[in-house]
Amino acid sequence: MKALQIAAALAVLTVAPLQSQGGTPVYLDPSQAAERRIADLISRMTLEEKAAQLNHLSSRNDRLHIPAWGGWNQTLHGVWSKQPTTLFPTAIGMAATWDPLLIKTITDAMGDEARALYNIAADGPRSKHGLVYRSPVINISRDPRWGRIQECFGEDPHLAGRITVAYVQGLQGSNPKYLKVAATLKHFAVNNVETDRHSLSARVPERILMEYWLPHWKAGIVEGRAQSVMASYNELNGVPNIANHYLLTDVLRGLWNFDGFVVSDLGGVKSSLIQGSKITDKIEVAVARAIEAGCDLDDNFYEESLPGAVRSGLVSEAVVNQALTRVLRVAFRLGAFDPLEMVPFSKTGPEAIGSEAHRQLALKTALESMVLLRNQNGFLPLDKGKLKSVAVIGPQADKFETGNYFGAKPRIVSPVDGIRAKLGPGVQVEYSPGCDILEPAKAGEIEQAAELARKSDVAILFLGTNLKVEAEGRDRKSLDLPGSQEQLLEAVYKANPRTVAIVMSGGPVSVKWASHNIPAILAAWYPGEEAGTALASVLFGEYNPAGRLPYTVYDSVDQIPPQDEYDITKGFTYLYFAGKPQFAFGHGLSYTAFRYSGLKLSARSIAPDGSVAVSVDVQNTGARSGDEVVQLYVHDVEASVKRPSKELRGFERITLKPKEKKTVSFALPATALAFYDEKTKKFVVEPGAFDVMVGSSSDDIRLKGTLEVK
Repeated sequence: MKALQIAAALAVLTVAPLQSQGGTPVYLDPSQAAERRIADLISRMTLEEKAAQLNHLSSRNDRLHIPAWGGWNQTLHGVWSKQPTTLFPTAIGMAATWDPLLIKTITDAMGDEARALYNIAADGPRSKHGLVYRSPVINISRDPRWGRIQECFGEDPHLAGRITVAYVQGLQGSNPKYLKVAATLKHFAVNNVETDRHSLSARVPERILMEYWLPHWKAGIVEGRAQSVMASYNELNGVPNIANHYLLTDVLRGLWNFDGFVVSDLGGVKSSLIQGSKITDKIEVAVARAIEAGCDLDDNFYEESLPGAVRSGLVSEAVVNQALTRVLRVAFRLGAFDPLEMVPFSKTGPEAIGSEAHRQLALKTALESMVLLRNQNGFLPLDKGKLKSVAVIGPQADKFETGNYFGAKPRIVSPVDGIRAKLGPGVQVEYSPGCDILEPAKAGEIEQAAELARKSDVAILFLGTNLKVEAEGRDRKSLDLPGSQEQLLEAVYKANPRTVAIVMSGGPVSVKWASHNIPAILAAWYPGEEAGTALASVLFGEYNPAGRLPYTVYDSVDQIPPQDEYDITKGFTYLYFAGKPQFAFGHGLSYTAFRYSGLKLSARSIAPDGSVAVSVDVQNTGARSGDEVVQLYVHDVEASVKRPSKELRGFERITLKPKEKKTVSFALPATALAFYDEKTKKFVVEPGAFDVMVGSSSDDIRLKGTLEVK
């Protein structure tokens, strides 16, 4: 049946050009069905014109009135542009909010800025701004050494899936007919190592692939309806992903019914198939292999080599037409071929770019992302009324890292400027860098910083990493603070024990000594344009932090398997890590306290296709308003295969006033208890007992019940 459907679809693409009433070509008639318009347009194109439209820069075709609609751009934490746009916290910071509704609001704002830039024909990083955005990065951070953790949503598939769906929905908009912009999920799949990324082969058991590496992708496609997917450079079990029929066709389109297009990672046809995997030394063979496997869009290689590949019989023109159909489907959904007055997003003007409302949203995001890791004896918040002098120290205090894939910077509030503004002229705030992020400290630098700390009421240390430490193309070898920062930390504390350490990074940073000595530690990520305002608000108690870690912080890489081990059951992530983490997945403290009570399950036993409601009462028992992130975990008590010690299956961020109590409810379907059976190629739910756990983090479970599957 599927073969007949494909044949019928391809037959449609060979019909002669059609005219609507009045002589208008069908493809330019908005009253016609989209698939009919696409088929009509393709029927009018030469082979060279088809190949040109499979170039990701989406060149204009004046003969056929095809605009340059696609383009090549990023919106990881703000639109990458040659003019200032709103700079939000990096993606891992967004994930630390554990707030999908906020993420959707953020990406809705970024989508507005992206549309506005397209509408005014502004310059992007490589061409005029288009409407296809290569975001979000949803690769999962199995390994803490990975250099691109700043771009992703953490180590857990459920958390990453919820953030992904919200991100895509906000970016693409909610109009029933038109897309605001098109989101691209990347990099598909099992991609989280930068070293040798063009040639490495990730070896993953099928069960682990389905249970850990793919669920969030499925969520982004099936629920989020992302319009594009990027094939990664690496191989999966010996097959290059850019030419992996199993991934790009069997899974993506067969299992998940994806109807958008697949694009190669930049230069991937050559760098992966010719230079990396070396499956051929001929570019025509490479493009044929990629497009036949299901990769629809490329850079210049398709445009230059596809016509020759077709004429030499390496690939049929029907396959080219199929790829072009998928690409143009997104173009029509974006309204690229319709009159401007029909497309509501064409009215978005330049006033949306870097607006004050978006700046306030960047501040809100930074505030929600802050994770209070340690707060001994309520050291934070600091009492402004009792401070006369403050030492602001560290390489991230003034010119901090803003994160990759971002262009022209807007007005940025640095941590030291934010602290000065918050404290006012009555408090002396002095700054000393102490050392560089990566390079060894110069003579006397650490001593000078320590002396400043000694004479001040409190020392606030800003430490962390930058793009020279962790970035695309660059993995870390160690989780420790780089350069001389550990020496700076210990010297400042010795000079003044009233010290706060703030870690600004993408991936997890081990601060083992600090976690036993420094009274307060805050994880602040790369917090965007309102960094200083947000940090000062948290430090001085105007905002009560409630962010949660989206990954595990280990003491060192000695606690985890080698980087080329992709089977997470061997000891990666909170799911299978058997040791004691420095800070656990889901961890985050508050300036107030919360009591959990009244755990209820609507049923004590369910069928394999059933569902149960889980509810719990949460009360703020402190004197300060605050947010709590209520987390639901499950555990298969006696499974026939190795299963996680606990798995996140629900979460909700709530706000409670002092003494206020709320009931938080989760729907827990039996399918959330399933594992993948390699024999039947299906997810199955085994009969037996399951622990149902609710708490404030993966290692702070407050209440537990038992559910039986019959």
